[in-house]
Amino acid sequence: MQETKEQVASSKAEDKSAQESEKTQRCLKLLEAALYVAGRPLSLTELSSVLNTRSQQKTKKYVKTLMQDYSSRSTALEILELKDERYVLQLKAEFTPLVKKLVNKPLLSSGPLKTLAYIAYRQPVTQKRVIQVRGQHAYSHIKLLKEMGLVATERSARSMTLRTTDYFADYFGLSHDVSTMKRELKRIFGETGQDAEPFKDESGAESTKRDI
Repeated sequence: MQETKEQVASSKAEDKSAQESEKTQRCLKLLEAALYVAGRPLSLTELSSVLNTRSQQKTKKYVKTLMQDYSSRSTALEILELKDERYVLQLKAEFTPLVKKLVNKPLLSSGPLKTLAYIAYRQPVTQKRVIQVRGQHAYSHIKLLKEMGLVATERSARSMTLRTTDYFADYFGLSHDVSTMKRELKRIFGETGQDAEPFKDESGAESTKRDI
């Protein structure tokens, strides 16, 4: 029996819909894979390159769909939109304390971490001041932090000024606004019950210089 025009049109529409659905699912999987492998926030430009498209609007539409998909799941992971239209796949905050002991290697040892905390809380701060408070070993800490992209330096007259980078804020889930970041850091150290040595000035930094 010969198919009617309506049946042919309906069949073509179903095929097109199936192809579009398959394409969408592939794009969502590619974006998910990219965010997982990167382990850091990715821009729309980077995500568009993964999809091999120049249309950031199309990429953003797919990302939003993926975000909604994650929101509807009962999962420990989430996709967040950050400043400047960057996106990150990360563990939900409430699960971090429960699984952090399984991390094979900490990001930083105690000494560099305290130097980083001091820079973050006192920024913009001169390198000379950091060395005065944290000790001579802080030179190696600063070199390491710069190599990791957590700290940036800028020369002002004869001094070197240190600041944290956007990558630092994104990695630790902190605000890009420095004032807000400082409040967040103070609250974090208060909630964990840790000594606030990194936030002390020279008058209260008597024990920080022991941490190498």
